[in-house]
Amino acid sequence: MKQQSLRQQVTDMLATAGIKVNGPAPWDLQVHDDRFYKRVLSQGSLGLGEAYMDGWWDCDRIDEFVFRVIRADLYRQAKFGWKTILEVLLAKVVNLQPKGKAARNAQRHYDIGNGLYQRMLDKRLVYSCAYWKDATTLDQAQKHKLDLVCRKLRLRPRQRVLDIGCGWGSFAKYAAERYGVEVVGVTVSKEQAALASELCKGLPIEIRLQDYRDVREQFDHVVSIGMAEHVGYRNHRTYMQTAARCLKDDGLFLLHTIGVNFSKTSPDPFIDKYIFPNCLIPSLRQLSAAMEHIFVVEDLHNFGPDYDRTLMAWHHNFNQHWPELQGEYEERFYRMWNYYLLSSAGSFRSRNNQLWQFVLSKKGILDRYEAVR
Repeated sequence: MKQQSLRQQVTDMLATAGIKVNGPAPWDLQVHDDRFYKRVLSQGSLGLGEAYMDGWWDCDRIDEFVFRVIRADLYRQAKFGWKTILEVLLAKVVNLQPKGKAARNAQRHYDIGNGLYQRMLDKRLVYSCAYWKDATTLDQAQKHKLDLVCRKLRLRPRQRVLDIGCGWGSFAKYAAERYGVEVVGVTVSKEQAALASELCKGLPIEIRLQDYRDVREQFDHVVSIGMAEHVGYRNHRTYMQTAARCLKDDGLFLLHTIGVNFSKTSPDPFIDKYIFPNCLIPSLRQLSAAMEHIFVVEDLHNFGPDYDRTLMAWHHNFNQHWPELQGEYEERFYRMWNYYLLSSAGSFRSRNNQLWQFVLSKKGILDRYEAVR
């Protein structure tokens, strides 16, 4: 009787989002294990994701399922277990991204194998939102994003640029080749640093295995693409101070980050445990508070819907190349990775998440900054 009650609770909740249990629509859940109902009611988003990884349910279109769940605000109705509540409280009082731990956190995601990312991403290995305006392929869209960043920074030959969280060197390589600048890229991922150094060989690019907080030089410009999400709630101010310390007075800082519509101090439990440990998507309020008395906002550009399309392209590539990868990863990883990509796409599609590009200056551009789109 209790199991029937739990099932009815979940069924009724999903119905408000137009989702049926074992229904015919591609976004309907197909439940294979009745333990699913208790797990999702007691553990929220973590239980939902883990139940999928364990094969307790399936769905033809997880992206559409998550889109509907978020638009109906169902996540707020689900309860959270004691462990999740404890983690939320700890995030408020403990710095989850101190220097040593930041490296370990990054390695749990970025050091799982360059081969995975080489098959999933575009040819330049850009692991951040593409810019789909006037683009029809992922390669084009990522090239357009990199060029957009360069134009927003007003790059000129022989300028020196700091790339905080440089990934596999995609921006550094593009900017050096197309705009003639010198780039110093810093990352705490050993795998990224090794491949980035190889890909950027022969160019005026230095890739360092270094925490951004340890950079002490000044540069003409600073760029940070997809790094702010990993900084941590308690380090936002330090992040801005570091960027300002490294930026010349007349330079520009381009900050490219995922954003969320409301302020949080703890990450999504599923993403935290399996994908990006101790990451936190910042709100506009948190970022603006962190940059007060440090930066002037010259431009703010939101192209969040482009991340939906980017994630679906990554999902397509991942599945297309899975036969080449499955010898290195277990089936549970396959389900986890698909869930991560598709649920993220659904979140951006619902407009729960945004993608912001800030152009920041230290004292304000006197000759007026012209926005680039």
